[in-house]
Amino acid sequence: MNFVELKSGKSVEGDEIKAFRSELKGPRYLYLMAGVHGDEVEGVYALQQMFEWLKQQDDLDFPTIVIPVLNPDGYRSGSRTNSHGVDLNRNLPAKSWVSEQRSDRYNPGQAPLSEPENQFLDKLFQKFPPHLIITLHSWKPMINYNGDCKDVADLLNLYNSYPVVADIEGHPTPGSLGDYGPEKYQSPVLTFEFPVIDDNNDLKSIWEENRIGFETLLQSDLVRAQTKSS
Repeated sequence: MNFVELKSGKSVEGDEIKAFRSELKGPRYLYLMAGVHGDEVEGVYALQQMFEWLKQQDDLDFPTIVIPVLNPDGYRSGSRTNSHGVDLNRNLPAKSWVSEQRSDRYNPGQAPLSEPENQFLDKLFQKFPPHLIITLHSWKPMINYNGDCKDVADLLNLYNSYPVVADIEGHPTPGSLGDYGPEKYQSPVLTFEFPVIDDNNDLKSIWEENRIGFETLLQSDLVRAQTKSS
């Protein structure tokens, strides 16, 4: 696949937020994104590997947007939040957004879409409408789906046996992408939670555990059907 670099967004501190679009355009796009939380390096590494693999596949071509790191300030500092201390995955203008926060980790910001990183993301959604959003995180291994993409979650589950969940019990996510994508853009959202680095896991082993599943998914009719739908 061939990609072109889009005009970058800017973080709170003025860092570039890079984004790439496949040369093939379409009415709807597959989104692959990571680094929403700057301390979740596992997803950033996995997307780097996935992106490099995609660029080597001459037989694949479907409308795609890749955002390697949405929160570059947080990624640089190893912080979950951006430089305003806002959790970008609680700051989107879904109907579920609330001003209250459970802790500093989940600060929703002063208002929905108050943060420049999410403003850039939403502008991309408006210009290149999503049909499926895959966002890579790390916490405890699971495949969380919102909207009509359980088939995508089930396919990945065949290769890693991570739990497939529609809702995370005891862990509300107001103002999240999982709420906003289906609600505003009629786009399902798959939030993939990698295991975190520990004494038994490093970045390479975490990716290798999931590589075949993602490569199979990106070669499947599930992805092509999603991006070709109008």
